[in-house]
Amino acid sequence: MKVQVCIIGGGPSGLLLSQLLHLQGIDTIVLEKYSREHVLARIRAGVLEHGFAKLMREAQCGERMDREGEIHHGFEIAHDGRLDRVDLHKYSGGNSVIVYGQTEVTRDLYEARDRLGGKVVHNAEDVTPHDIDSGAPYVTYRDGDKLVRVDCEFVIGADGFHGVSRKSIPNDVLREHEKVYPFGWLGILSRTKPVSPELIYVKHERGFALCSLRSQVLSRYYIQVPLTDKPEDWSDDAFWIELKRRLPADVAARLVTGPSIEKSIAPLRSFVAEPMRHGRLFLAGDAAHIVPPTGARGLNSAASDIYYLYHALVGHYLKGDDSGLDGYSQKALARVWKAQRFSWWMTMLLHRFPDRVSYDDRLQDTEMDYLFSSETAMRLVSENYVGLPF
Repeated sequence: MKVQVCIIGGGPSGLLLSQLLHLQGIDTIVLEKYSREHVLARIRAGVLEHGFAKLMREAQCGERMDREGEIHHGFEIAHDGRLDRVDLHKYSGGNSVIVYGQTEVTRDLYEARDRLGGKVVHNAEDVTPHDIDSGAPYVTYRDGDKLVRVDCEFVIGADGFHGVSRKSIPNDVLREHEKVYPFGWLGILSRTKPVSPELIYVKHERGFALCSLRSQVLSRYYIQVPLTDKPEDWSDDAFWIELKRRLPADVAARLVTGPSIEKSIAPLRSFVAEPMRHGRLFLAGDAAHIVPPTGARGLNSAASDIYYLYHALVGHYLKGDDSGLDGYSQKALARVWKAQRFSWWMTMLLHRFPDRVSYDDRLQDTEMDYLFSSETAMRLVSENYVGLPF
């Protein structure tokens, strides 16, 4: 089999790039380790930057997002028993975000690839890139007992943090930067009315919490827990009791509780791999970088990678211009590190660290006071939250 671009990873990043390139007449194949059902069962956040939403529309995948997504012009931070609002629309030049679950994004992209007859291979085992530093790379995978070879001109590694793509870059080339946080987020999904029409981030002496939503009848809530905790340690009742303790009294009083339909604990990590290109292999999304979910940058950072890759590959194939490919790693990493900074700042501002000292507590309080007393600070938070320009 021969294609122009072989994409490893059938999550939203790989599917979005495949769809965009297909619309430009560029031939791709997507190789996904797991079944479609498995991919669509993953529960992920879904706060979409305005730039990501625009890219979905360009990919002809934005109709349901625009119809069903929740447009948010701001979010609230609960601290010291009160709520303060960050007015994104006011301080970012009229921009906003769309709350639309990553699972739904992925579903829309799958349907778009089906509609156009896109080549997406599921249950592709032992996917391996070869000769990525040559002019003729190829990828092999196993389909049952059969070994399949895909000859291509470029390999895109969009296969996540644990995927094979990043590991294919030689150790003497790859540089990895990582910070692991000493806590995780226990999250539950419930078929209940959201406690607020906008997200509420909570800074509390018992630990961080987040009130989020997927729709007007589907809520997503999180609380900060030690890394030693397991989901089975927490009954639904225990979760709701602890969440209420961390919310302002008036918010807790209107919280609608119910059975969880999904419960999991996500550890928090900051991670960046450099460079994001080696030969004919290009990394994108979680294969190259991870952020704590606090600043809602994960999926959006992946989308910016796809934006740069899409335009670089279009430049190569349709214009004979390789400047986008040559500059991809540098350009993508510049935006990635800004997303890292914002996610790190939000995490440091809102969480209770186990090794903190009184100086840290006072500095946190001062940072919060400054945020809501300075229009410049509000503008900086807003422009990062709605998304920096690509």
